[in-house]
Amino acid sequence: MIRSNVLSRQKRVVLRRAGSIDPYNIEEYIAEDGYFALGQALGEMTPEGVLEAIKDSGLQGRGGAGFPTGLKWSFVAQQSAEKTRYIICNADESEPGTFKDRLIMEGDPHAVLEGMALAGYAVGANEGWIYIRGEYEMSRDILERAVSQAEELNLLGDDMFGSGFSFHIHVHAGAGAYVCGEETALLESLEGKRGVPRIRPPYPTVRGFRGQPTVVNNVETLANVAPIILNGSEWFRAIGTARSPGTKVYSMLGDVNVAGLIEAPMGTTLREIIELHGGGMKGGKAFKAAQTGGASGTIIPAEMLDVPLDFASMRESGAGLGSGALLICDEDTDMVDLAYVLMRFFENESCGKCTPCRVGTAQMLEALDRLRRGTARRADLERLEEIAKYVGVSSFCGLGQAAPVPILTALRYFREEFESRLRH
Repeated sequence: MIRSNVLSRQKRVVLRRAGSIDPYNIEEYIAEDGYFALGQALGEMTPEGVLEAIKDSGLQGRGGAGFPTGLKWSFVAQQSAEKTRYIICNADESEPGTFKDRLIMEGDPHAVLEGMALAGYAVGANEGWIYIRGEYEMSRDILERAVSQAEELNLLGDDMFGSGFSFHIHVHAGAGAYVCGEETALLESLEGKRGVPRIRPPYPTVRGFRGQPTVVNNVETLANVAPIILNGSEWFRAIGTARSPGTKVYSMLGDVNVAGLIEAPMGTTLREIIELHGGGMKGGKAFKAAQTGGASGTIIPAEMLDVPLDFASMRESGAGLGSGALLICDEDTDMVDLAYVLMRFFENESCGKCTPCRVGTAQMLEALDRLRRGTARRADLERLEEIAKYVGVSSFCGLGQAAPVPILTALRYFREEFESRLRH
């Protein structure tokens, strides 16, 4: 009963078909308005018109940064006509606790393909790649079948809908490196090189895949594109908040009665997410903290339960929405142990390219281990905070820059727990 109530309270845009259609059957997708937006765009709209519709919608990237999608597309569209352009779908969902993209791909794969084709039409790209996490074998199988079925019906491939526009999609599996979720490391890996971040600028929109202008968008971002074209930008703006329109897909784990995937309007508070969609705290225990955005996200206390979950509001409150992964922690959670587990992951996943991340994550892990064992002194705690700040501002890419975030926010709101572990 709780789970059915949770489903009825959701506002589903991206997940509206997931669970109700057979992902292996393209006819069921078409029966639910599938590829109607693409047909409408190719038959009635110019590429500029599609681009403006996405701009007007206010759609922001759902991978974590929240960058305006239409603006990113325009950077690629305005590049020299002689250059080859590409659309890359970032499906390398390696953030611990995050599984929203997997469920989108496995529940409604054609929504991602249609979004990619619309992006290609808008910016003048004829080729797209889905870079998918290597462990997502079922997702890859579903996507590959979906591409084949769409090509058979001329919904992808050459001269789609008889419009003269062609768009081909390829699926490429990564090898399990967390750092390849960073867009430039992803591009390096896709080109057959070692997956390490590039120097920016130039950004991928100017010099991306194979040195050409490239749009890199997250799975959830692309799944929002067709509904916007089909229903209009004003419809999309009516959902969510003025500064962050639309919905957000969350993967929720931890001490709630109903864990799993939910979709709610931007601006929904964490309290509403827990009570309305999570069925309340498990065992009736008190809420203590939540980590928002996956392993690299901020840890926030009970005082922030009523902050709207949208990119702008979270940023202003000193937190981050990130990828949309929510780890809910009850009163029994040990914040030092949580910080240690998170840092152990980042120390292991550091690609080693830059010294701050390679050495800094190891030193932070050592300090946290001493705190766990009760052998740390006050100087160790001060040193932990100092290193965390240094790693955050001096690391080469987003992995190192984000790795200290949970440590610093845990120290900000739960410092007494860290101090209680010091050896006196």
